Order: sequence, then structure tokens, then C-alpha cells
Amino acid sequence: MENKQVKSKKRVTDHGEVFTAQREVNAMLDLVKQETERIDSRFLEPACGTGNFLVEILKRKLTVVENRYAKNQLDYERYAIIALTSVYGVDILQDNVQTCRVRLLEIFTNFYLNNYKNEAKPEFLKVATFVLSRNILWGDALSLKTPDQKAEPIIFSEWSPVNGSMIKRRDFMLAFLLSADKKEGLQMAMFSDQNDAAYIPEPIKEFPLTHFLKLGEDDTTDEL
Repeated sequence: MENKQVKSKKRVTDHGEVFTAQREVNAMLDLVKQETERIDSRFLEPACGTGNFLVEILKRKLTVVENRYAKNQLDYERYAIIALTSVYGVDILQDNVQTCRVRLLEIFTNFYLNNYKNEAKPEFLKVATFVLSRNILWGDALSLKTPDQKAEPIIFSEWSPVNGSMIKRRDFMLAFLLSADKKEGLQMAMFSDQNDAAYIPEPIKEFPLTHFLKLGEDDTTDEL
């Protein structure tokens, strides 16, 4: 857990970077406790820093997965991946993005090895690394683009479980999702779990159904 609430005065001045302490993180998450413990409930942190909120959300989700599915390794792996794919973050500082990914992967790995140390599958942890490379992204949540000269749009992957072990991946521009939200006064479809009518944006790319243990094998998306 990140204990320091400020890394440097310059980062506070330049980027408004202040980390939320663990006690406050848990108090805020407890306000939506039921959602944080729902395995497939999606969370987006638009200024995720090193992941204080996302780490706690993932811990809660994986605890539920462990309690429900630890007796069957394949079921555990399937639902653990679903939990991981539901966690999203953006940060304007590249070192924060890398640290956030590392922290989330460490939590994910520790839960897994605690249950299946002798039966651990390297490909399972490889999939987790790939998912984090698509879900925790470098970008400016205000401009909705990368904060460099390229100014490329932030593109998230949506992961939908289909028929048990299969996953459907679709990529969306975050700017398109948010602009639709503002114009229509509706929640973003990708991050909404409501049953009422909502605007559904078109993906910029779709991928074929893939077994969850093979995600990322043929991906050519550039990483940070």
C-alpha cells in the first residue's frame, strides 16, 4: 500500500498529485460495498495514481472469488480473470501507471499462489499481465488523450465472458464513451450495470471469442 500521500511538491504543483490514505480509501469504498464485492462490476479510476483504490477493489473481488471458487482451480482462474478485467485506471504520469500495474499484478499473483502454488499455470499470470496492459493506461483524463506530442486517444478494452471460459474483447475510445454520456445524459454503457435503456457506442475494433487462458497471444496492440 502506498503510504506517502505526496511524492514531491513539484508533482503536486504540476499534476495535483496527492494519494488517498488506506483508511479513507476503504471508508469511501464501503459506501458502495456491495458493488466492490461483485466480481464483474466495473470500476474506472480516471486519476488512479499508483492504484490505492484499484488495489483495494481488486482485493475485495478476489476474496469473493477465493471464498466461492477455490475448490475448483479452473473456476477460480476464470472468475479471477473476470474480476481483473473489471478494474480500469488512467493516470497522466507514466511511472504511476507502471507502479499501478505492478501492484495489481502482485495482489493478483499472491492470491493465486496462495491457493495453487504447486499447480500454478504460467499462462494464467501472463494473461493477467496482458489484461493490465490494456486496462491501466497512460493518459490525460481531461483531454482523453495521451499527454505527449502524438496525443493519441485513450482506448480501453471491454471484456465480456461468454459460455463459461470464452471471452469477447471489444475496444472503445474513452472520448467517444464520455461524449455520448454527456450528450445523452446517460451512464457510459461500458461502465454501467443498469438494466434501463442506454446509449451503446460502436467499438473501434472487435476480437474473436478467445479462451481466457489464451488472451493476448495474437495481440499486436502497442503497450506503454
